[in-house]
Amino acid sequence: MASHSLIAWLIIGAVAGWLAGTFVKGGGLGLIGDIVVGVIGAFIGGWLAGVLHIHVGSGWISSIITAAVGASLLLIILRAVRRA
Repeated sequence: MASHSLIAWLIIGAVAGWLAGTFVKGGGLGLIGDIVVGVIGAFIGGWLAGVLHIHVGSGWISSIITAAVGASLLLIILRAVRRA
């Protein structure tokens, strides 16, 4: 893995995690929390888009949108599990 792709993952993860934290939780989760939630959300969003045959596009913006949707789903599921 090239260093620039690692940096891209971290930037996309941070932005997507922050967006998801803002939408679902009402605030960010801190830099490390945003990155972790965003990267896991990118996997969830990518998998879900493949299963549902949804193609958002290519580039940074579509990657952030896909990761933010996945991260939001992750936070919603975690919130439901904590309440149970």
